[in-house]
Amino acid sequence: MRRMTIALAFAVLTLTVPAPAAAGEAGPVHHRSEATRALGLPFSDAVQVGDVLYISGQLGNLPGRMELAPGGMEGQARQVMDNIGAILAARGLTYDDLFKCTVMMADMSQWGAFNRVYVPYFKPDRLPARSAFGASGLALGGLLEVECQAWSPAGR
Repeated sequence: MRRMTIALAFAVLTLTVPAPAAAGEAGPVHHRSEATRALGLPFSDAVQVGDVLYISGQLGNLPGRMELAPGGMEGQARQVMDNIGAILAARGLTYDDLFKCTVMMADMSQWGAFNRVYVPYFKPDRLPARSAFGASGLALGGLLEVECQAWSPAGR
């Protein structure tokens, strides 16, 4: 009986372990903008893995600066979405290619104000899946941070 249990456990493990990359298959491709490099930020703007582009969390900071956009939630939300749009455009993608976004907010009571800015960036039938949670503090004292994933066939 003990041998059967061990064999079964081994079989399950072999089924759940991802296969190694095939010979000649590329690994992750890291994309860092000049602005990110110039600011010395310790992350990539996005990382391409297969047909998925993982976009790092974006704050409402002005491009190339460690300064948040003016205008409270509305101003920062618009800047967050524009920052995401710039990363997408650099890869030849649009908001239509986003399939998942995660929203982190310093104050969940600002949910409605965020949605008023967020929703118009998408066609009504092309809204990404989304989750959100409150955070006790975000970088630069930002009101929100949004990270997304986009479908990017053939690593556009």
